[in-house]
Amino acid sequence: MPTTVSSGDRRPLVGIVGGGQLARMTADAAAPLEVDVAVPALAGADATAGHGPARPVAAGPRPAALTAFATRCDVVTFDHEKVAPELIADLEALGHVVRPGARALRLGSDKAHQRRVLAAHGLPVPPFVVVEDPRAARPAADRLGGFPLVAKQARGGYDGRGVRRVEGPDELDELLGPWLDVPGSAVVLEPALHLERELAVVVARRPGGDAVAYPVVETVQDDEARCREVVAPAPVPPTLAAAAQALAVEVGEVADAVGLLAVELFVVDGALLVNELAARPHNTGHLTIEACATSQFTNHLLAVLDRPLGPTALRAANAVMVNVVGAGDHDLGAADRAVVTSAADAGVHVHLYGKRARVGRKLGHVTAVGRDLDATRRRAAAAAEHLRRRTLDSAIRGGAW
Repeated sequence: MPTTVSSGDRRPLVGIVGGGQLARMTADAAAPLEVDVAVPALAGADATAGHGPARPVAAGPRPAALTAFATRCDVVTFDHEKVAPELIADLEALGHVVRPGARALRLGSDKAHQRRVLAAHGLPVPPFVVVEDPRAARPAADRLGGFPLVAKQARGGYDGRGVRRVEGPDELDELLGPWLDVPGSAVVLEPALHLERELAVVVARRPGGDAVAYPVVETVQDDEARCREVVAPAPVPPTLAAAAQALAVEVGEVADAVGLLAVELFVVDGALLVNELAARPHNTGHLTIEACATSQFTNHLLAVLDRPLGPTALRAANAVMVNVVGAGDHDLGAADRAVVTSAADAGVHVHLYGKRARVGRKLGHVTAVGRDLDATRRRAAAAAEHLRRRTLDSAIRGGAW
């Protein structure tokens, strides 16, 4: 079967499983490429509901609905990892074009499997032990040098969820009880490392292995280990940046990734360690929309369609993205975007996802570009804070900014 997706005289149709903001932004990138995008019409897909570029397609119970959806599309891709790899393998066996495939999706969705595979290929990962029985937890902690430790749910956790710092054995026992209560579940234990920086590299990769790496970014987390800010370029030596890009490309080869692969990295004692993978567009790549020659969303579509990839160089001296996280129940809209943009300048770009507001939910992001890094960070943070404050309960805030 040829790897290049061909649809004859009509525009190719890319199906995106998921209806979140990643699907929304990918759909926006599709129109200039003369590519159509479809998403399953499922409850909770509020980011793409009513969003013109994303065509909703009726979906029923899985897995039959997934097969029917794939039949309508020239290629199927994803904006999350919540699809069982076994279902993806079944689609591939039926001859559907699925990118990324089951191998890459499993590496992105199962931290225990990910750690084992990367370690087996000699790639740098933190010291770890996989625990599937609570009774094995304390001996595992001893093998890692004792407490404090970091415990990570092998499946289901993302953006700080399912990750806990553990200070002692009793706390570990209390945590692992519910985490390991589901049959087949596992927890990855790692030492609480002293992190000098957290970095990320987004790689776009075609089926034949042709790949491009985006500039290395630094990620800054909030108190709950959620990504708050992304800075490009990362303030690291050129040799370390080049090593990070090369490592991310090598991880993509091991994963046999097609489309985008985001590789999150730790810097410990000046060395790189792979933290997490995501085989899809990623929060750390949002700033590429304004800051790079080709956005991550455009290159994801080009990669899954097996077309030549676009250049990834920065076209701004500095770029900073800050996530907009809800603090109340006000739904952000065009008026909110306009106020922030007019109050700042043309170098501040507001992206809202059309999602119902609730506390702690990502509702959008702000990207600022500029020559001076400190000033650029301030502008991005101020715009995001204006939007966050706008979501506070009007009864508390009185509707004021």
